[in-house]
Amino acid sequence: MNTNTIVPARRRKHGRCRKIDHSPWESCLNIRDASAADAADIVAIYNHYILTTTISFEEESVSADTMAGRIADIQGGGHPFLVLTEGDTLVGYAYATKWRARRAYRFAVESSVYLQPGNGGKGHGAALYTALLARLADDGFHMVIGGIAQPNPASVALHEKFGFRKVAHFSDSGFKFGRWIDVGYWELKLKDA
Repeated sequence: MNTNTIVPARRRKHGRCRKIDHSPWESCLNIRDASAADAADIVAIYNHYILTTTISFEEESVSADTMAGRIADIQGGGHPFLVLTEGDTLVGYAYATKWRARRAYRFAVESSVYLQPGNGGKGHGAALYTALLARLADDGFHMVIGGIAQPNPASVALHEKFGFRKVAHFSDSGFKFGRWIDVGYWELKLKDA
């Protein structure tokens, strides 16, 4: 299994990179499996969303050690945890976790993708989801579920771009920053069982 993927930038002669497809930026992107060494960069991204948004329902910042444990648990459970780097900078990550604990759910996963603040609109989320969904399909998973705190039009657009369809909406199911938050669920069937 190849754990390093250059997407979607392509090399020019002399080792330079050309523009990413559908993007005005010139860049070299690398998507690879996360490691414990990435934990500090991942929490720098994730803690922003915990402390300033309702995208994550966690309310306390996460330490690098805690994140390293989560990475190990996710990967140890047979699920992908991927990071996207641009040069030497980690700019985003995506992973999948088991949907539910009971064995009959073993082919269903819940997906998550997070980008460094200010990196939206550059194709990074799409690059991560392309790699994550391909890995999930290759690994034999059947259903991918995305839970999205509402409103979040950017996340909804990303999921629907990949063919996810909305299947549920739960009102007032989270409470953060002194207000109730709705959550919608989208699903994508990867292949027939």
